[in-house]
Amino acid sequence: MPKTHNYQLIVTWTGNTGTGTSGYGAFERSHDVSIEGKPSIPGSADPAFRGARDRWNPEELLVASLSQCHMLWYLVLCAKEGIVVTDYVDHATGTLVETEDGGGHFDEVSLHPRVTIATPEKSDRAIALHERAHALCYVANSVNFAVHTDPTLVTAAEIG
Repeated sequence: MPKTHNYQLIVTWTGNTGTGTSGYGAFERSHDVSIEGKPSIPGSADPAFRGARDRWNPEELLVASLSQCHMLWYLVLCAKEGIVVTDYVDHATGTLVETEDGGGHFDEVSLHPRVTIATPEKSDRAIALHERAHALCYVANSVNFAVHTDPTLVTAAEIG
């Protein structure tokens, strides 16, 4: 029997400005995402949909989740194969397409990790492990759009 993992969190709307949802423009899209024992995440809608620019929106968090999941799998795989990663930065991007009915969907997300490893002799394997990390990523396996990975590899000796 497969192992299952359950996740529970609380999303609390904090955007009632006094009249509730009496009109489309009458309320803020502000909310908090929380789990006991962790800092809350201030959320909102994308600014294009009347959201606050200084709060995280669900679309950003989805792209972040894909990037985080890939990175965590990649680091584990490198550790198991004796590849020492000393730095990892991903400049992830995502494209959302609005539909005529007001809805929409993600068309694609691209991950652009820049990874620094300690020695050059394992460079080929370090690049190849991105494919395996993508195949194992729980979040990437749960979405219905393309997730691309375009890694850059640098060795510590190159940045000296």
